[in-house]
Order: sequence, then structure tokens, then C-alpha cells
Amino acid sequence: MRKIMTTIALVVTTLGYIQAQEFKLAKSTGRLEIKEVNNVDIEGYSGNEIIFTSRSGKRDADDRAKGLRAINALGLEDNTGLGLSVVDKNGVIEVQQMKRMDGPDITIKVPKGVTVSYTHTSPHGSEVNIKDVEGEIEISTVHNGINLTNVTGPMTINTVHGNIEGSLSANLKNPISIVSVHGHVDLALPTTVKASVKMSTVYGEIFVDPEFKVDATTAGGLNKYSSDTVTAKINGGGVDITLSSTHNNVYLRKK
Repeated sequence: MRKIMTTIALVVTTLGYIQAQEFKLAKSTGRLEIKEVNNVDIEGYSGNEIIFTSRSGKRDADDRAKGLRAINALGLEDNTGLGLSVVDKNGVIEVQQMKRMDGPDITIKVPKGVTVSYTHTSPHGSEVNIKDVEGEIEISTVHNGINLTNVTGPMTINTVHGNIEGSLSANLKNPISIVSVHGHVDLALPTTVKASVKMSTVYGEIFVDPEFKVDATTAGGLNKYSSDTVTAKINGGGVDITLSSTHNNVYLRKK
């Protein structure tokens, strides 16, 4: 029985090692540019390192590749052991995956002082999840959906075909722009937030939680709404927030 238990413990330890491979970069300021990484979660934390963790386990072994290094057509090298190229170029950390399709399943933990930029154009990616990031965020995707949790901004979020959903922090910073062309935009804010909100859609509808104290901009004693744009102040106004979907709906919910 003791031998069996020891074997099980070794298997569990080995699996834990495989599923939690890490690459760390001592960096607490600057800019993190993540390009064409298909499967990624980004989390803010109080630390002084950017930490890359593989959730998909050890990179596939290739006996024929022993003693060789992985590169791709762009001249990138897997210098992390996770299927990623991570390069520091004068304070800008460039992150790209080696494979065009599929690729590793990665979590990136980011210190508070780091600006996060994520761009993705191919149809091969999954939703990108951004959580607890307190620095500036820039996201531009074509097909990916975007999930935002407890982020503060400033932020510029754009996607063509994806949905954007989020629950923002009360400590918001100017400016905040969240735009989808074909997907919906669904955002939750604390009811106490002070914000100046512009919501627009061409072919969809705009829905706002009735518990928000909304003082709409007026003109000639009338509420100033057009067929596709609503400009309003929440709790007297404050942080500038733009929410827009051209072909779908915009939702503003209470957190």
C-alpha cells in the first residue's frame, strides 16, 4: 500500500510540474505587447515580475528536435520553453507564440505599473480574459471576444467580430473606450461610479439598468437622444466612458 501511495504522489507531483511551467521576467514597469497569442488570460497582481504560466502542460516533445532550437519564419525563438518568444526591446516586452495555429494556453501575471497591449488578427484565437489589471490596457482583435473583470483603465478596447463583456472597478481612470463592430457590448459598473457615458449603436438597441441615476443631457428642455446615440451623466458625471456597437446591442448594468 505504501508503495502504491508513493507512486500516486510521484504522479501527482509530476502532473503538477507539467501543468504549471513558468517563465519569469524581472519587470515592474514599461509596456507588455502581446501579439497573435491565441489562448491567453492576463491578470494583474502586486509583484515585480511578469510571470508566464502554461496551463496546457509541457511543450510537445520531438525527439528529432533534441539539441536544436525552435524558430519560426519571423526569426522568433522559443526562449521560454512554453512555445513563446519573449523579447525586451528598450523597455517594451514583445510576446509572440511560435505556432500560427493552436499554440500554448497561457496565463500572464502583470505588475501594476505595466501597460498591457494585446493585438490579434487571425481566426484561430479564443476569448481573451483580462482580470485585476490596474494599468493602461489596449486591445485590438478581429475575431476574439474580450472579457474584462475588475479593471480600472485607462483602456481602449476594440474588436470587429467579438463580443465585449466586463465588470469594471470603482476606481476608474480616463479615458475608457469599448467598441465592437458586430458583437454586443455588455458592461457592469458600480452604482456609485461618477461617469460621463456615451453609448451608441446603428442597428442595435441600448439598455440601461434603471437603478443608475442618469441625468441625460438636455437641449431646449428635452432629453437629448438621437436614434443611435445616448449621451448621459451618471451621478453628476466624471470618467469619460464610450460604449459602442455598430450592428449589435449595448448593455449598461449595475455591478
